This record gives sequence, structure tokens and C-alpha cells, in this order.
Amino acid sequence: MRPRMLDVASKDFDIEVRLLLDALFLKYHYDFRGYAASSLKRRLAQAAEHFDCATLSQLQDRVLHEPALFPGLLDYLTVQVSELFRDPSYFRSLREHVVPVLRTYPSLKVWIAGCSTGEEAWSLAILLREEGLLERTLLYATDINPTALQRAEAGLYAVDRIATFTQNHRLSGARTSLSDYYTAAYGSAVFDRSLKSHIVFSDHSLATDSVFAEVQLLSCRNVLIYFNRELQERALGLFRDSLCHKGFLGLGARESLRFSTHEATFAPVVAEDRLYQKR
Repeated sequence: MRPRMLDVASKDFDIEVRLLLDALFLKYHYDFRGYAASSLKRRLAQAAEHFDCATLSQLQDRVLHEPALFPGLLDYLTVQVSELFRDPSYFRSLREHVVPVLRTYPSLKVWIAGCSTGEEAWSLAILLREEGLLERTLLYATDINPTALQRAEAGLYAVDRIATFTQNHRLSGARTSLSDYYTAAYGSAVFDRSLKSHIVFSDHSLATDSVFAEVQLLSCRNVLIYFNRELQERALGLFRDSLCHKGFLGLGARESLRFSTHEATFAPVVAEDRLYQKR
């Protein structure tokens, strides 16, 4: 019989969460201690149920002594929900307000932080190809989940998602057909390898790692919402230090620089699309 759902509101559960997160950091060097408590607790409870653990302490014992279990737990702790050209108005704003500035650079670097299974990276590669900029661009797509990174690099998505991707692409101000960039067969669509040659998929943690490149555009959407205030500040500091003078930052629809200590560092470009420029 599967264990009943844990009481995420109990004080004992809070204690077990802290102990488990400390254990994961010490054992596997993944730091989730700065993640927003409410969603993290819910996902840990779901993971405990999945692994037939009656308590988080039992889950902690298993993950410490059964390393093969950790990748499965990591899938619960990292959110992997995205679409190609998700929030099309964001990509339209990139075309209208950012691309004209990017054209002035002889070479470009773009960072997609928290790329998950790669939809944002492939979207930006397609957009840059359509705007005639991809050949001079290197995109860094980073995440902490190695399984998600493998899926992202494969560029392979279920064909039943293509209709949504195509609609988003069209609404983004597309200059071509999305079908120009993928081949469909056996229920899947695989994206063009010529796009992949401009993308580097790599492990990077916004909680523990440092700046690794200077970029002209940094897109990190729907990641900060899972961080607490302190970790949000750390991530935004990395973004500030990574962006060149007058570089552009894109955040998710539910994210903002308001009330951040970094707010004055950026000027809004299209506020409703959470698109900013470093001052």
C-alpha cells in the first residue's frame, strides 16, 4: 500500500525539508536551499509518495544510500514545462526592440538560463536565423538537470505539440514557416542540426555557479518564480554581471525587477513582456 500524502504544513515536515536539502547539497552538490518553500515542499511530498517513502527522512535515507534514485528526485525538484515561442508577444518584442540593436554587433552571445528541455533555446535560434543573425551568434543554454539537458540537446519533441508550437511561432512575428526547421517522423519532430551547431548546452547552477561569459542577450523566463528572495537577488546579480553595457534581459510573465536591489541597474524596454536593458 502506498504511503498517504505527507502533511506539508507540519513543523516536523519543515525540519525534514531542511535536513534533506542539506543532505542533497553535501552529497550531490545541488543547492535547493534557496528555492521558494511552498512549491518545493509540495514537490518533495510528491516525490516521497512516488518513491514509497512515508516521511522525508525515509526519502533522505534512500537518496543518500541509493545514488541511482537521485536523478528521479531531481526531476521532481526542477520544473520542466515549456513550449516553443512560449508567450509569443515576448518574441515579437525581441524582434522589434532587441534585434535592431543586436545587428550592430559583429558577433553575439546569448545566454538562456534555466533552459529546461530546450524549447526556449530552439526558439531563439530560429528567431535569430529568421533575422539573419544566427551565423554570428553563439547561444549558451544552461540548466542543472542533466536529463533535461540531454532532451534539450536532442531537439526531439512529440509531434502532437507541433500545432501549438506553430501557432506560437506565427504570433511571434515569424518570417518563415516553422516546418522549415524540423523533420517529423514516427510521432516525433526533430529540429534542424544546423540550428544546433550554434547552441552549447551546459550544466550551470544559478544557486552556486558564477558568471562564465559576457552576453548581449540573456533570457531567463519562469525560473525566478521558484526561488526565494535571496536566491532571486543572487541570480539577478549574475545576470547583471553577465550582460554587456546596454545588454538585454528577458524574464517570465510572472517575474519582475520591482523591489529588487538590481532594479535601478535596468531600464524597462517593454514592461508588459518583462524585457529590460542594462543601463
